[in-house]
Amino acid sequence: MRRTLSAAAVATLAAAGLALSAPLGQAAPSTSTTSTAHGVSVAHSCAAPTQKNVMACNALKVVAGTPRSAHAESDLTAAAAPSGYGPASLQAAYNLPSADGGSGQTVAIVDAYDDPNAEADLAVYRSQYGLPACTTANGCFRKADQNGGTSYPRGDSGWAEEISLDLDMVSAACPNCKILLVEASSASMTNLGTAVNTAVRLGAKFVSNSYGGGESSSDPTFDTQYFDHPGVAITVSSGDNGYGVEYPAASRYVTAVGGTSLRTASNSRGWTDTVWSGAGSGCSAYDAKPTWQTDSGCAKRTVADVSAVADPNTGVAVYDSYRQATGWMVFGGTSASAPLIAATYALAGSPSSGSYPASFPYAHTSALYDVTSGSNGSCSGSYLCTGTTGYDGPSGLGVPNGTAAFTG
Repeated sequence: MRRTLSAAAVATLAAAGLALSAPLGQAAPSTSTTSTAHGVSVAHSCAAPTQKNVMACNALKVVAGTPRSAHAESDLTAAAAPSGYGPASLQAAYNLPSADGGSGQTVAIVDAYDDPNAEADLAVYRSQYGLPACTTANGCFRKADQNGGTSYPRGDSGWAEEISLDLDMVSAACPNCKILLVEASSASMTNLGTAVNTAVRLGAKFVSNSYGGGESSSDPTFDTQYFDHPGVAITVSSGDNGYGVEYPAASRYVTAVGGTSLRTASNSRGWTDTVWSGAGSGCSAYDAKPTWQTDSGCAKRTVADVSAVADPNTGVAVYDSYRQATGWMVFGGTSASAPLIAATYALAGSPSSGSYPASFPYAHTSALYDVTSGSNGSCSGSYLCTGTTGYDGPSGLGVPNGTAAFTG
């Protein structure tokens, strides 16, 4: 289950200018907002679960203040743009070949509950940034229930924000990709896992999951039932509550995606990433270590594998209009980084038959920008919670530098 904020954790993160952290295995209040030192306040989009093996989405909405990324897109493109990073910024920061990559690939988004405005809101986002239309009519967009039909679940405004974030991030990184949205009947791992299986059955080679909950002894069984899909790249957000492990990011079969703070810089790249203090990381209690992980400080599965921007203070632009949503907003959380990495896999091309794409970055570490500074909590200075040269928990092996690290 989710984790609550202690007073000490709130104070520590506020001083660091970041959002949320807390002890593992406790429940976080769904309506909490936390002011940062930079004046940005954020709120969880989804309610915290109170039952075992129920998930919460990892979307964080900026509700007050001005994020550092507010004018980044307009500064880069010299065109009017909503606040927050948009496609041009994200493509530049991660060296993505988005203009000519991804054609014919389908990225699936798995979330709980229904967003009745998903297609219409996606159209607003893509039109704003000059991306090609992605609609049901032109065959680019498809929405399905967890069994592949059209009996959609009830609407939920919090998960609708998550859905909009996911659809927009896939669009930003891979404008030529097709998008399949599969909506689970509820946020239980059983229903979300069924939706993952449906996404694969419907042909998606890339499946993004931006949700998580506490680990349990059931996780190895869930691995076998829902995530063991050779030849399919499955990404999962690592969590937004700082040091500590969530499932299904801990699954040995998925690419666990951590989070960074992304800023412009005067270096040759023009950008820099540091560990975001809210990113989940650590050593799994239940999942076995995959053969491609060789770090020595954790005998079981280590989270994360790779990362991308997730700090709400360097957040991304998202359009959502369902219920109380206000249109253009800025979001962060590892719910942003997971679909970005899924789309990066899609840009790299279909995984080879029988492969486990989570292993690909470990074979191509030089094709990632290493993240070497920042922390997401206290772990006696260990790499499990501290950015360092090479592999570390919060950022994994690093962030994309093109697509070479995501091929295999």
